[in-house]
Amino acid sequence: MYQFFKELKANYILSAVFCILFGLTLAVWPDVSSRVVCMGLGAVLALSGIVNLVTYFMQRDGRLVSQILLLVGIILTVLGGWIIFNPGVLIMIIPVVIGVVVTVHGVHNLIQALELFKNDYSKWWVAMLLGGVTVGLGVLLVCNPFEAVNTAIMLIGIFLVYDGISDLWIISRVSKTARNIRQTMEALDVEVEIEE
Repeated sequence: MYQFFKELKANYILSAVFCILFGLTLAVWPDVSSRVVCMGLGAVLALSGIVNLVTYFMQRDGRLVSQILLLVGIILTVLGGWIIFNPGVLIMIIPVVIGVVVTVHGVHNLIQALELFKNDYSKWWVAMLLGGVTVGLGVLLVCNPFEAVNTAIMLIGIFLVYDGISDLWIISRVSKTARNIRQTMEALDVEVEIEE
């Protein structure tokens, strides 16, 4: 049981250290990290497409499944290659989509603020202010997606560092408690032997 706990502890420590190192990499170099992640995704898609193409050319039996393998293989290979050579485009798509959604939501909030104003609600201006801020944030995401992505990646990195450090702290507390329990059990065994 003790050996199992030691192995488990070693795995947790290794995982926590990896989280901290990966988190620091994302937080310190968000631009490079996002590009590497996108290129990695592109490589995985391209490799998957190549595997499908190889499978198709090895089997080539004219069945519908083989034709689908060929089509999927071509699409994945081309898409993966495109992402590898244009990682910045993929990086910018995500915040643009989110920005559009947030902007539309902000405009909806502004319309609701006007409705509150028409109905003589005294705090209509709070809703107007919140709607304006929401629209501003949405437009910012659409107009400057790369900075938004970098900020998000930095935050993810910080969260990973926190997760790793908290894991190490928790592991140290659990380890100390387990050690105390083991010492207590050994002391009880010694007392039982003495009494016998």
